[in-house]
Amino acid sequence: MAQRKRLSNTQSSSQSKEEDEDTTFTQPSTSQVQRGLEKLSSAQVDQKTAEVVQYFLVRDQKKIPVRRADLVKQVVQKEYRNIYPEIMKRAARTFDEVFGLKMVEIDAKNHMYILINKLETVEGESPINSPTNPKMGLLFVILSLIFMKGGTVRENLIWNTLKKLRVDPGEKHDEFGDVKRVVTDEFVRQRYLEYVKIPHTEPVEYEFRWGQRADVEVSKAKILEFMGQLHDQDPQGWSQQYREAHSTSNTSQASTSSQR
Repeated sequence: MAQRKRLSNTQSSSQSKEEDEDTTFTQPSTSQVQRGLEKLSSAQVDQKTAEVVQYFLVRDQKKIPVRRADLVKQVVQKEYRNIYPEIMKRAARTFDEVFGLKMVEIDAKNHMYILINKLETVEGESPINSPTNPKMGLLFVILSLIFMKGGTVRENLIWNTLKKLRVDPGEKHDEFGDVKRVVTDEFVRQRYLEYVKIPHTEPVEYEFRWGQRADVEVSKAKILEFMGQLHDQDPQGWSQQYREAHSTSNTSQASTSSQR
């Protein structure tokens, strides 16, 4: 428990530091961008755009969201800050036209971005909605449970459910390795899940919620369809979930990138 507390404190401190760094960045005005572009050659702007694109693609391999503070500090750097909006606009166009990807801001407060496949947003065929990768299948089960239970599930219920599926979080799994680490660390860093301390619990308890990436990438209508097939039941029988799924089924598709 002490180790978990230290980890939580370290993550909070790190996140706070990154947020403080981002507050030092002011979004350039249109005139500042124009003046900045006049001082740089077309080749310089293209090169910096290519570096930003590469940075996104590397992060996307591990499904780690890109934070604006990190992008500005590690890639854009001081001499290009005044043209940040133009670089992001060009990067978004490159993802769209060359890679068939869409840049989406999933956290407007902390300015965090992910890449999603444009084809998946149109057809709803995200790897999570139709999981073939075992790890994505594990995630799909957890997200399904959280959705069907009203959006919040205590940690022990997640572990008990996985045990019934012969995935014991207390034992090393052939496919997933350390299951607890995958769920509470990897899926959380990727923003598929939120792992939140429940106030006023002794001993301390945690609960899971959908993360920001899941809200963008995962179709609740697909989850309900899956549950209907699993239980041989009409999805409309879960009236609350059905209303939520179909009122939000197009929300993630309507998300647009924001060059902030």
